[in-house]
Amino acid sequence: MHILLVEDDPTVRDFVAKGLAEIGHIVDQADNGKDGLFLAVSENFDVIILDRMLPGGIDGLKILETLRGQKNSTPVLVLSALADVDDRVAGLQAGGDDYLTKPFAFSELLARVEALGRRGRNEHAPQTRLEVGDLEMDLLSRVVRRSGQKIELQPREFRLLEFLMRHAGQVVTRTMLLEGVWDYHFDPQTNVIDVHVSRLRQKIDKPFEKSMIHTVRNAGYMLQAE
Repeated sequence: MHILLVEDDPTVRDFVAKGLAEIGHIVDQADNGKDGLFLAVSENFDVIILDRMLPGGIDGLKILETLRGQKNSTPVLVLSALADVDDRVAGLQAGGDDYLTKPFAFSELLARVEALGRRGRNEHAPQTRLEVGDLEMDLLSRVVRRSGQKIELQPREFRLLEFLMRHAGQVVTRTMLLEGVWDYHFDPQTNVIDVHVSRLRQKIDKPFEKSMIHTVRNAGYMLQAE
């Protein structure tokens, strides 16, 4: 499953992410409410694990209310140290599908996540294709075409392009790319992003009349069809 984990405690976040990854799940992470909300509304996840109390001016309940207000029915497991009945009720009434209090056993969290994942699969067909303008990506066969022409990409280039396509029309920052494509939660102070974007441009943009990958000065990159 593709899981979004929004948790500001680095110890809890690393523990849960590592445990889920070890059994084959793909885990995207955010450590604050602003980034968590951005990922939640801009990508397709099978399950979201959401802490209630988050920095960034947006807490877990606000994220839930925003998702449900946009008719996003992705199953959400709320994590919280707030264990009173009123707190649990508030989490469920805001749109949570399940509520797990801290501290928790990983085995219980896993069981609840997998139960929510089964529920979500019954309600939604998985997304297998991405399209932006004349650029197409098949997530099952891992084939990319532009204007019908097949483009050969290395695994990291494919992941980078997938991330850009999932955020088409939006500015993607360096931090977002480091976390979403390289799984770095720190800046290695290298030009790894610039190098890979340059290589991707050689394949996606250079052979064609119009460019799709744009640099947004002092911000990051944007993939956009003309």
